[in-house]
Amino acid sequence: MLQRERCTVSVKGNPVAQQRKLLGELRQAREVLKLTQDSVAEALDWSTSKVIRIEQGKSGISVTDLKALLLHYGITEPTRVGELVDLARATKRPAWMAKYRGLPKGFAHFIELETVAIRCRYVQTLLIPGMLQTRDYATAVNRAGGEDPQTSQRGVDIRMHRQNLIGPDGPDMFFIIDESTLHRVVGGVEIMREQLDHIRKLAATDQMSVQIVPFGAGLHPAMKGSFSILEISEDEEDYSLFLEELYGSSLLQDDSEAVRKYLRYFFQLEKFALPATETPRVIDERLKHLGG
Repeated sequence: MLQRERCTVSVKGNPVAQQRKLLGELRQAREVLKLTQDSVAEALDWSTSKVIRIEQGKSGISVTDLKALLLHYGITEPTRVGELVDLARATKRPAWMAKYRGLPKGFAHFIELETVAIRCRYVQTLLIPGMLQTRDYATAVNRAGGEDPQTSQRGVDIRMHRQNLIGPDGPDMFFIIDESTLHRVVGGVEIMREQLDHIRKLAATDQMSVQIVPFGAGLHPAMKGSFSILEISEDEEDYSLFLEELYGSSLLQDDSEAVRKYLRYFFQLEKFALPATETPRVIDERLKHLGG
C-alpha cells in the first residue's frame, strides 16, 4: 500500500526530462518578461505556430534558434547559456526505446512520459496491467494476439524495461484492476499463479497502491475501457491521458477536458473498488482456488 513521499525525477541522462526542463525554462523566461508568443514570433521573424510548437515540445529547437530566443529574453550569461545549450543537445539523444522502432507514436511517447511522471494511475479491465506483468504472463498475452515471435519478444522486453520505474525512486503508482483479470487464466495455471503471487508481493509493499473492483460492484466507469493517466508535475494542467480501445489506442496531452473526465472516472472507481488493504486477501483466495 502506497505510503511514501512524492518522487523526484532525475534529469541527467533522461532526454524527455531534459526536454521538459528546457521548455519549462523557456516558457518561464517569456512569462517573466510578460511577452506573448505572438510578440516573440514577430521579434524573431518566426511564425507564432513555431513558437507554440517549440514550447509544447512538438518540434525540436536548433542551437541557433535557442540562442536567438535566449538573447531576446535577455539571457546572456555564458554559463547559463551553456547549460541551456547542453540541454538542447541532450534532448536529441535517443531514449532507450529508440531501438524498438515501429512502436505506435502515441504509445512510444506515453512510455517516454512515464519516465518523468510523478504519479501514474492505471485502470485495466481485461488483463493484468503491463507494469505488473511477469515475463511469462506478458509472453503469453502477446502470443495470444497472434504476433510474430520477434514482435512479441520486443513487446515483452519493452514491458519489462518499463517496470524499472517501480521502486522508491520511481513515480507513485496507483492501479485499479477489474476482478475478472484475476480469474482469466493466461498462459496456464502455473503462469497465472506466478503472476498473482507477483502482484500480491508488490501490493504488500509501500511502492504502490493496487485496488480490485469486485464482481459485485456491477457496472462502473471502467466498463468504457482501460486507460492510464500520467501526472507529470504538480501543475494541475500537466497531465497526459492514454486510452486503450478496441480498435487502437490514443495519447491525449492537450485535451484538458478529457483528462478531467477520466480523472473523475478514476476517483469514482476508487470508491467502487475494495480498499488496497484487501488486495492480498482477494489474491490469496484466488490462489487457493488455483491450488496455490
